[in-house]
Amino acid sequence: MKVIGIGDNVCDKYEHLKMMFPGGQAMNFSVYAKMLGADASYMGVFGRDEVADHVIATLDELQVDHSHCRQYDGENGCARVTLVDGDRVFLGSNRGGITKEKPVDLTEEDLVYIKGFSHVHTSNNSHFDSQLAKVKSTGVPLSYDFSGRWNEEDRVARVAPYADYAFLSCGSISEEEAMEICKKIHEAGCKMVIATRGSYGALFYDGVGFFSQPPKLVKAIDTLGAGDSFATAFLLSFTESMEREPEKMKMDRSYYETELKKALASGAEFASKTCMVQGAFGHGKPFGE
Repeated sequence: MKVIGIGDNVCDKYEHLKMMFPGGQAMNFSVYAKMLGADASYMGVFGRDEVADHVIATLDELQVDHSHCRQYDGENGCARVTLVDGDRVFLGSNRGGITKEKPVDLTEEDLVYIKGFSHVHTSNNSHFDSQLAKVKSTGVPLSYDFSGRWNEEDRVARVAPYADYAFLSCGSISEEEAMEICKKIHEAGCKMVIATRGSYGALFYDGVGFFSQPPKLVKAIDTLGAGDSFATAFLLSFTESMEREPEKMKMDRSYYETELKKALASGAEFASKTCMVQGAFGHGKPFGE
């Protein structure tokens, strides 16, 4: 299976450790997919600084293709992070660095390239919303991570019609509120909506019914990347089922639900493993003052 993450890449600078760890929602998807055995690529924008150098070196080490990335003079995306009882706390960021000034603008060549993948994943931090219609035109299924920005009505309106899957971070609200949010995103045009709720597990909604996935609880070292790893493992499992038995997935609700539950369980299992690693997926490096 070939998948691609398009959008943000960063280094999360852990101020209490003076270490930076590569990440970013779109790039995390690519890295996690590679870790899970998929043929994974990444497309995004790099700056020219120590952060960009470390991100690129890490992708090379992990053998994640980034041949369709762009690179410009300027700061790479970065964020400042600390930990409180194992939970990551963001202290600020440069909002994507050079990416917000020169985001990915898909060319015809890029669109031909994207057609060779089984799935595309992007996020609210990727400065990529204007390109979603182009991705949709390729016919390749698209997922979008809203993080906690599912309450921005303008964002929902411009994203939901193009996203086959929406991921929402809903750990700070009740299950009932999360269910209502899922319904609203679905009504706005997204076929499948997944709300991750940290230690409360996850909810899935497809317009027919809700499915609940309990978490696999561990004593977390670092929760950064848990939501991205859940999304990646779920998407790989569900996409594999869709490709292996497309007609059964459409016509046999019992079979569909069995495969769906398997995908949700895969997400919870992989997310628990990510919580035992520092940074999104390790590969830390000291950073300068």
